[in-house]
Amino acid sequence: MRRTARTPALRCPAAAAVALGACLALAGPAPSAGAAPADPVSAVFFGDSYAANYGIAPLDRETVPDALCLRSTANYPAVATRRLADQGVTLDVQADVSCSGARVHHFWEKQELPLAGGEVPPQNQALTHDTLLAVGSTGGNTLGFHDILKQCSAVLRGQSALPGKPVAEGEPAARCAEFFEAGDGRRWLDDRFARVASDLERMLQNIRHLSPEAKTVLVGYPRLVPENTAKCLTPAPGRTHLPLADIPQDAMPVLDRIQKRLDDVMRKAAAGGGADFVDLYARTGGNTVCDGADRAIGGLLETSSSTLPWYAHPNEKGRDIQAATVAERIAEILSRVEAGADRRT
Repeated sequence: MRRTARTPALRCPAAAAVALGACLALAGPAPSAGAAPADPVSAVFFGDSYAANYGIAPLDRETVPDALCLRSTANYPAVATRRLADQGVTLDVQADVSCSGARVHHFWEKQELPLAGGEVPPQNQALTHDTLLAVGSTGGNTLGFHDILKQCSAVLRGQSALPGKPVAEGEPAARCAEFFEAGDGRRWLDDRFARVASDLERMLQNIRHLSPEAKTVLVGYPRLVPENTAKCLTPAPGRTHLPLADIPQDAMPVLDRIQKRLDDVMRKAAAGGGADFVDLYARTGGNTVCDGADRAIGGLLETSSSTLPWYAHPNEKGRDIQAATVAERIAEILSRVEAGADRRT
């Protein structure tokens, strides 16, 4: 699906095969009030449900695959694009191919969808030689974070409609902290983290091959569990379920360490692949799922604005934090590249 920024402008010419720096140098500085907008930067957004912001209404129902991806039309790519336009930075969004349930390998392989036998093509098909910006969030499903949640919750194990399955059904949910800290559970985690690292490396190589002039932004995940886990023992205002359902309190720091490790793996992959990394974990310590009215993550069983369970995904506050942080980084990247282009002229 093609979703174009609303700010009217012409995109940088493909025929000239201009690089991002040259494009921005030709465009000149950010326009002042009343000035004509600069040529937009062609962009592709990709990733999983955290990029699709699946729980936020309204959902994209333009085509069957879009509907099955549970992608919000008001996801952080859309909001970040609008924020940048307000700053005089225009993106020509070639496509937003983010899709709930996507693993890293769905960047180069088709993704089968759970309903009606649907499927979507590899996300990299949205990239072109002219793409100058590739932005997305991916890695959590390859790690199997939903499987980890179900390993730690007897209640979630009974929710067959929610994705994921326990890593080891024979191990009781009450012992999940011990399970992941040693033995088979620890070995399972190590294998999954190795796969995430390998797949992210391949994905970034794929982007460089298909869009050699593109700047890539890998967006991390917001923090789920607070440092003070006692906050997780009280429902959010107006809610009845605990934010982390029946996950044992001794398992909460384990979940946090797993998430921090994922953040570190993503950061390292981005550094090795020449990409920028957006560290949402570090910026959302006061907006975890257990932070009551300040939470930027919906509770596991809390009903979202699209009537689906949030299942520990960003709510509207979280989406806005994602969008603001991503827009800030994109603006920094474009400014950095423009400065480099100016020095070469």
